[in-house]
Amino acid sequence: MVGWVGMRKPRLKAPPSFPVAYYHCLSRVVDRQYVLGEEEKEQFVRLMREYERFCGIRIITYCIMSNHFHILLEVPEKPKEKMTDEELVKRLRGLSGMNSAGTIGQQLGWFRERGQEEAAEVLKARVLERMWDVSGFMKLLKQRFTQWYNRRKGRKGTLWEERFRSVLVEGAGDVMATMAGYIDLNPVRAGLVEDPGEYRWSGYGAAMGGGKAARLGIELAMRAASGREMSVEEALKEYRVWVYGQGEETEGLTEEGRPIRKGFTREEVMKVVEEKGRLPLRDYLRLRVRYFADGAVLGTRNFVKEVFVSLRERFGPRRKDGARRLKGVKADLYSLRALRVNPLR
Repeated sequence: MVGWVGMRKPRLKAPPSFPVAYYHCLSRVVDRQYVLGEEEKEQFVRLMREYERFCGIRIITYCIMSNHFHILLEVPEKPKEKMTDEELVKRLRGLSGMNSAGTIGQQLGWFRERGQEEAAEVLKARVLERMWDVSGFMKLLKQRFTQWYNRRKGRKGTLWEERFRSVLVEGAGDVMATMAGYIDLNPVRAGLVEDPGEYRWSGYGAAMGGGKAARLGIELAMRAASGREMSVEEALKEYRVWVYGQGEETEGLTEEGRPIRKGFTREEVMKVVEEKGRLPLRDYLRLRVRYFADGAVLGTRNFVKEVFVSLRERFGPRRKDGARRLKGVKADLYSLRALRVNPLR
């Protein structure tokens, strides 16, 4: 497809006019080895939360699997007011295993005392460029985890396949909740659990376990979906219904709170897709959908079109419009990429 071949392009990010952007990020272990056990997953989540605070972003939900991870995150625009030296050093001190806070603080103080303001600002800018940025957050997180893992295992070299993949996600209406549900259903699709709330290393699992940050992330996703304020408890209840599928609440729950209706089997779903039918969203999310990892942008038609127009120079002259409807689903969802080969797995 014109505009997506040849030399690797810079990562597609939200246009400057967006005050906040949402991204689904995915990265796999090199050679897709199953090396992330319980200890590794716990450490990854700890580091993820540390760099979330440091970079000034917010995790909506996530899922750490044995050979890859998914993160749905919110990236606000950079604040207009300058961060003080003291605040920067304080944020650096919040990073475990990092000895740079004292060094950078001393260097900044040394420059300031001698009136070398330009040198101080250059040093400061090198640190600040990683904040409020999806690439900066992901690079720091992956590098820091690799360092920890390599020390533990006595290995060298990269742990991750190439650079991470990302999809710009619309932050209004059902789109973000749809992406969040897709991420939290990963362990269900992999056959690890029947109930996504039972998987500890996911946003939904952490929220069900009482994790404050995870609960707030789900609240944000459901506020976007409903367009109204709600309590955390209300958001969790609505998200459970969403994850299991729209309309499930009308078909009853077991005593344990699980939906009675389980939906179609994978074989039934694939038969519908092969016959070029269109699936209810609840069944679509039970498949591995490439649009959610490779679609570049996911949202309503107007949202995808807005991003396309804002970044028009990235695409060849033959590309006339940006929005491509997702194949096989009964939902008003569009992608920037037309995945003609195996959009569903």
